[in-house]
Order: sequence, then structure tokens, then C-alpha cells
Amino acid sequence: MTAEEREHWLTDAFVMLADTLTAEFDVVEFLSTLTERIVELLNAAEVGLVIADSTQKLQVIASSTDRMHLIELFEVQTHEGPCLDSYRDGQPVVNVDLKDAEMRWPVFTPMARSAGFRMVHALPMRWHDELIGATNIFHSARVKISERDAHLAQAFADVATIGLLHERAARGAGTLSEQLQRALTARVQIEQAKGVVAERAGIEVDAAFGWLRRYARSNNLRAADVARAVLDRTLSLEQLRDALVGSSGTEQGESSTTQAQ
Repeated sequence: MTAEEREHWLTDAFVMLADTLTAEFDVVEFLSTLTERIVELLNAAEVGLVIADSTQKLQVIASSTDRMHLIELFEVQTHEGPCLDSYRDGQPVVNVDLKDAEMRWPVFTPMARSAGFRMVHALPMRWHDELIGATNIFHSARVKISERDAHLAQAFADVATIGLLHERAARGAGTLSEQLQRALTARVQIEQAKGVVAERAGIEVDAAFGWLRRYARSNNLRAADVARAVLDRTLSLEQLRDALVGSSGTEQGESSTTQAQ
């Protein structure tokens, strides 16, 4: 990617992350797109996002792949890892080599290494004194993030956080924890629908999520609404597949082929 193309890509990404005041705003879709943009920016293997619920317990709400979703669940359940540190301290965790991290995270580190990861990072989602969650960024190789790219990734997280806070205020959506609790509920339905679609279609879970998102985008629907339709069988597998084939996507779901390097 040329310098000019990279500048255009960054501009488009920031505009997208700042645009939360549309009638069809979908928190789950918005945060899933944030993870994709960070993957593209940093050429990362996996990116995930955790948000604090109404009890301040961290919950996984978005991830670039199903594998990342499971790893983040493990991290939250064991109460250790880069994302937990970033959330607790409100500071970035950057360029931690897992070969040297076992004393810091004795349970998380062997699990992450066995999953094929070598370098990990995490960024807080905060604005001033309001801290709502954090992002996990994992690399399969020992790739260090430059100071410039770490700053850009943090800027993505900051803009997304500001967008969520402004969306909540503009719509009178109650407290942020209430807004995000609704998103967590939607995420559960989406996870269930992903499993149903994957089993019926004989595809990977990540591809199934791509089918749901593509149908939602094509029909101006929220992903959670599409998930509910799948679960109550008012939306068929054939309808999902037809929407996918009729779009620019492929039957293997969403792909992030644009690299911001």
C-alpha cells in the first residue's frame, strides 16, 4: 500500500469509527468492525475486545475470529493476561514477547503459546476518566508494533470509545453499562446463530458469522435481529446464502484483505 493509499484508508477508518449516530446503529457490528480495522492496521493475527458489564466484570463482545473469542474467554476466566492488565491500569501493554512472559502471566502465557501466538499487546478503551474495556492484539510471529502504529491503534480505540459515549448520550440510552449489557445479550444470540448456521451449512463458525453480517448489511438490519430470525427459523439458510452469493462477498464469509502496511 502506498503512502497515499494508507492515508485514505486511515481517513475512511476514522470516519467509520466516528459515525455512530445513524438510525440503524449496531453496537456489536460497530465493535466487530473495530477489531477488523486494528487487524488490518497492524497486520495482526487476531484481535478481540472485552467490555465491562454493569457489575464491572469483563465480557468478550467482539473478536476477529472464533479462536480469539475462546482465548479471550480463557483470559477473563483466569483473571490474567495483557487485556486484564490494560483494563486495570488504563494503560497500553505493547510488544510483550510470550517467551519471557510466564512469570507475569503463569496460566495465560502457556495457553497463548500453545495456540500459536508469540507477541501480545493490549490497549485500553477509555476517554478521560471513563474506562469501558480493552482490546487484545496477538501476533503469531515475534513482530513488534512501532510507536507510530501503536499510537494509531490507540487512536482507533479512543475514537470508538468516544463514539459509544456520544451515541449513548444522544439517544438517551441510559448508562453505558446498560447500553453494553444489551450488546452483550445480542452477542449471545449471535453466537448461538453462528453455531446453527455453521452446522446447517457445513462451514466454519467464522464463515457463518460472515454470512450473518453480510445479510444484515444487505438488508439494513442489526446483526442481532438476523440472529434472532435464524434461531426462530423465520430466516432460512437459503436466504442467507442467496444474499451472500448476490453480493461482492464469498461463501466463506467476510475477509479482511486490505492491509494498512
